[in-house]
This record gives sequence, C-alpha cells and structure tokens, in this order.
Amino acid sequence: MTPRIPEPEPMRSTAATIGSTARAVAPAAYPTSRPARDVALRPRPTTIHPGQGPDGTAPDEEALVEAGIARMWADYAEAPDDRVVRDRLVLHYAPLVKYVAGRVGTGLPSHVDVADLVQCGIFGLVDAIERFEPDRGRKFEVYAMQRIRGAILDELRSQDWVPRSVRSRAREIERAIERRETREQRSCSDAEIADELGMETGELRSTYGQIAMTSVAALDELVAAGRSSGGGAGTGAGAPSLADSLPDAAAEDPVAAMESRETRRLLADAIGGLAERDRTIVGLYYFENLTLAEIGKVLGVTESRVCQLHTRAVLRLRARLAESHAD
Repeated sequence: MTPRIPEPEPMRSTAATIGSTARAVAPAAYPTSRPARDVALRPRPTTIHPGQGPDGTAPDEEALVEAGIARMWADYAEAPDDRVVRDRLVLHYAPLVKYVAGRVGTGLPSHVDVADLVQCGIFGLVDAIERFEPDRGRKFEVYAMQRIRGAILDELRSQDWVPRSVRSRAREIERAIERRETREQRSCSDAEIADELGMETGELRSTYGQIAMTSVAALDELVAAGRSSGGGAGTGAGAPSLADSLPDAAAEDPVAAMESRETRRLLADAIGGLAERDRTIVGLYYFENLTLAEIGKVLGVTESRVCQLHTRAVLRLRARLAESHAD
C-alpha cells in the first residue's frame, strides 16, 4: 500500500513570512507594525556651518566682537606702524573718551567746552594704544581711561593761568567753611573761618582777594542761569547775556537825553512868552552869535541898552523855567 503524500501548504509571500517572524520575536514594548533592530545606531557627524556654534546655534554677538578686537590687537602687535589698524582701534574705543571727558567736565566752569576735552582725550587714547602691552594681562579699558584722564588734566593745567597754590588754598577754605558750618549749623564769620584754618583774619581776607582775581566770566554767559524766552528749552535763547549788561561809555544816556529834550521844550516855551524885542536879542546873541555892539546896530540902540535888555530877558527866562520845574 502506497503511503499518502501530504499536500504542500500554499505558498506565502516573502514579505508576509518576514512580517510574521518579526511579530513572533518582537518584544511586547515595541509596536508590532515596526521591525525591531538589534544593531546599535551610529551617530551622524555634525556639520558646523559658518555663523553657527558647535551646537548649531547662532554664536554670541559679544563673543564675535571680542574675537574681532583680539584679531585687531594681534594685527597691530605684528605691525605697530600700521596706521589703518591703529585708527580702527581708536574708532572702537572712542566712546571711552567721551565718557571720561563728561566725567571730568562736570566739575569745571561753564566756559570750558566739553568738545575741547574730547579732543585732548583723543590724544590720550592714541598714546594708550601705542603704549599698551597685552601680554601683561591688563584690561585695555582701565589703562586707557587713566591715560585719557591724565591727558585732559594736563591740558587743563597748561591753560590755567592761576597758580596751583591759589587753587589749593581755595579748596582748603571751602572745606573749612563746610566743616565749621556743619558743626555750628549756621553761617560763620571770617574770624571763625580763620580760626578753623589756623590763620589771622587779615590773612584770610587777603586770600579772598587773591581768589577773587581768579574768577573769569565769559561774556556770552547768561546773567540768569536757566532763563530762556521761547527759543528752545534750556538753551537760553533770547535771554540777555553778560555782555549786554556792560556799560558803553560811547552810548547816549537815555535819562540825560530825555532831560535835555524836556529842558529845550521848556526853554522854547519860555522864549515864546517874551516880548518881541527880548526874543530878538536872545536869538541874535545865542543862536546867531552876534556881539552886543552888533545887536545894538541892528536894533538902533546903544550897546549898554542892549546889555540891559539882555539881562532882563535872561532873568525872565530863569523865572519862567523855575515856575515850570515847580509845576
């Protein structure tokens, strides 16, 4: 008897076979729709593009600036005579000059222009750049601010015509006044201030005179600080200047001019009230500059008679002017 040969199972696709095998061996934690992988994944290499950091993010702007400044310092160290690199460093650190000049200018008189201080500070900045040694590990900003301040103070001292001893004495007196008034809680006399300084009152007043000679005022300085009239707040446009308050010897005195006009008017009225002969004598003598003899020939009288008529006319004019002033 021939044994029965079993019928072959229907063929399944390769994909279905692989899928069923994968479902059979896949852990329960993974979804059965994705095949499990036992091979470890290799990390992909990171490509750093220009303008990005190692982590792919944009680099810090401050770090870029510092890197650029470091490159400029390196270039300047290699070629100290390169004016282009030096000028770039000057432009970068120029705000330091304006800052230091503003700080120094706060305690100076109003006629000192801050722009002049900035100009002096630029020379100090250039000197600081040329003398700076990066190898010492010192920050350039700290070193440059000292050099800039020193250049500005040197220029101010060179332009100051007042001896430094007088300036120092003035500061000592100011501190003594502040100490004494703080302690006494009132205004102090010259004797008390002199006692605070350990000097005689006469010596203190002599020092006051020396200090007063050091006060210099600009002619364009305003009489009243902060005064303005319409032309921009705080500019003082339209306000009178100190030059406007100075007397002009060649100018006409308005009071005297008004008094002169008033006197002439009263005199003309008084002359108009005289008799006709008296008016003629006054006119010929004071306005035509004729002598008494010449006036006598014009009027047909003697010189002595003209003198009498002239005296009478003058007395009448004085009386009329006195009455006018009394009214």
